[in-house]
Amino acid sequence: MSEYNKPLPQPSKTSRPFWDAAKRHELMLQRCEACAQFIYYPRARCPHCFSDRLVWRKCSGKGTLYSFTVVHRPATRLFADGPYVLAIVELEEGPRMTTNIAAPADQLKVDMPVTVFFDDVTPQCTLVKFKPA
Repeated sequence: MSEYNKPLPQPSKTSRPFWDAAKRHELMLQRCEACAQFIYYPRARCPHCFSDRLVWRKCSGKGTLYSFTVVHRPATRLFADGPYVLAIVELEEGPRMTTNIAAPADQLKVDMPVTVFFDDVTPQCTLVKFKPA
């Protein structure tokens, strides 16, 4: 594993279970026990019904490519190793995640199936990304 010089997530009390699961190569999302909706990004209350009865559930890691763009001019020099694909993936469970797609843009098509993969960028941090299924 080479040295990773990009910014890394700083887990909060609320998001730590997501990042701990990623380290185990599992995709875990919050699910509201009141309305049964899966939620992404982690938060203290359900955005659908405002309940605080949220639990963590393992998810399939399957989804579809909802939208994507190719970033040629990054906002910071830390991401200057591009271009890279920035995408929104609609998960089988419902939520949409902003993520990276590990594939050349010419191989991507909106609505194509994708699957999660886990990028162990440092011994302490694993990023959640997607690739064509």
